[in-house]
Amino acid sequence: MSDPEPLVTTQPSDAVRSVPPLLEAREIVKSHRNGAVDVPAVRGVSLIVERGEFIAVTGPSGAGKSTLLHLLGGLQRPDSGELHVSGRRMDTASETRWAIERRRNFGIVFQSGNLLGDLTVAGNVELPAVLAGLTPRVARARRGRLLERLGLTDRTHSDPRQLSGGERQLVALARALVNEPDVLLADEPTGSLDSHSAREVLALLGAFRTEGRTIVLVTHDARVAGNADRVVSLFDGRVMDDARLDDEPAAGAKRGARGVRGVIELGG
Repeated sequence: MSDPEPLVTTQPSDAVRSVPPLLEAREIVKSHRNGAVDVPAVRGVSLIVERGEFIAVTGPSGAGKSTLLHLLGGLQRPDSGELHVSGRRMDTASETRWAIERRRNFGIVFQSGNLLGDLTVAGNVELPAVLAGLTPRVARARRGRLLERLGLTDRTHSDPRQLSGGERQLVALARALVNEPDVLLADEPTGSLDSHSAREVLALLGAFRTEGRTIVLVTHDARVAGNADRVVSLFDGRVMDDARLDDEPAAGAKRGARGVRGVIELGG
C-alpha cells in the first residue's frame, strides 16, 4: 500500500502580507541516525504560523510531531529547507543567536519536563526571567502568580524530584511562560495530567491567547486540539491535513473566550 499523498495547502502570498509570519517553515527535512541508518522524521514540511494563532499538531506516534516542534524552536537543525522567525532566516543561525532568540521570544515545554534537579521549583521557574535580565523582584512576582494559578504554591520550595509527573509538567509550563514569550511551543503539556489540572493548563493557555500570543502545541488528545484555531495533522513526517476550526480572526478576546469554554467542557 502506497503512502497517502500529503495535503497541499494554500498560504497567503508574500505580496499581500503587511508583516511576515511569526514562524515559517519551508520544505524542512530532518532525519535521525539509528545505527548506520538515517530514519526520516520530517519530510518536506511547509508551515506558516501567524501571530496570535493557536495551532495543535496531531498524529500517531512516530509521525514527527516532537521533531517538528524542536525544529521550530531551533533545538534541532533541519537537514534541508528553511526556517524563518519574524522574517529572519534562522536555520543557518548560530547557536548563540538561537539562544538569544529563545530567551527573548520563545517558551518551550518539553514532554519530559526537563526541570533542573539542583534548583527548587521556585528556582526553576525564575531562572529564565533572571537570564533574560529581569530583576529578582519581578521574577519572584511572576513565579508566584503562575504557581498560584496552577495550584502549586505549596510546592514553591520543593525539590523537583519530589513532585509527581503531573506536577513537574505544570512547573515546566510555568517556567516556559515566566518571560511572557511571543510564542509557546508545548509538547504534550496535558499528557500526564488529571482532568482538573488539564483544565487549569488550558485555562492558562486561553488567558495567554487573549494577550495576542502564539501557541503551537503537540497533543494526542482531540479535546485539547479542539481548543485550537487550526489542527495540523502529521503522518509519516508529512502534513496530511491543515484545518482551521472556524472562521473567526486568529486573535482577540472572543477567541480567548472560546478556548476557555473548551476547557470547561474537558473531562465533563
